[in-house]
Amino acid sequence: MSLRFVTTNAGKVREAREYLDAPVEQLEFDTPEIQSDDLGAVAAHKARAAYRHTGEPVIVDDSGMFVDALDGFPGPYSSYVYDTLGIERVWRLAHEEDDHAAAFRAVVAYCDGGEFAATPEPVDRERRGQDQRDDERAAATTDDQVRDGDDGPGDEDTLPVKLFEGSVPGEIVAPRGDGGFGYDPIFEHDGRTFAEMDPVEKNAISHRGRALAKFAEWYAAADR
Repeated sequence: MSLRFVTTNAGKVREAREYLDAPVEQLEFDTPEIQSDDLGAVAAHKARAAYRHTGEPVIVDDSGMFVDALDGFPGPYSSYVYDTLGIERVWRLAHEEDDHAAAFRAVVAYCDGGEFAATPEPVDRERRGQDQRDDERAAATTDDQVRDGDDGPGDEDTLPVKLFEGSVPGEIVAPRGDGGFGYDPIFEHDGRTFAEMDPVEKNAISHRGRALAKFAEWYAAADR
């Protein structure tokens, strides 16, 4: 069975196909996005909506840049901050701090409507009823810590979502390089900014690629 990657970015689909030994098709679907400080919660919410829309196994990703000295800002709000403040202002904010450490993080969320066997990767379970909105904003939990849906084991609307995280450490620096997009010119990893790397080099170490690699390993071995 093919996987649907919910994205408007064909490049993400090509990247996923490099990791997965399974058909991956692009699905353009306007997924609702909650406001949350947790990437996993955001990605899980989108994965559930996409699965309910298509009725087929789906993967969704969410990512952001986290600056240590700014308490993880802009994090899950990276896209909005990029559009409203721009990278120069983010760089200036970080430059005023003594610590310039940062990380790009990505979460790949998978939903196929079924349950998952326990593994080290976390599972996000939504709550039904009055606590649903609170749970959608809560951090994902590991398999042995998940909370059941409020309606009990017979609640067919409770959709567990498997989460896979990838991270790349680096530092915030003055803008350099002409490639990439988004925050790439101010994010330095191993002496070069992402904007100074060609696409092949960047994809080889990317946060999304690392998340996809974890997902691909699990997906190949999963008993579905």
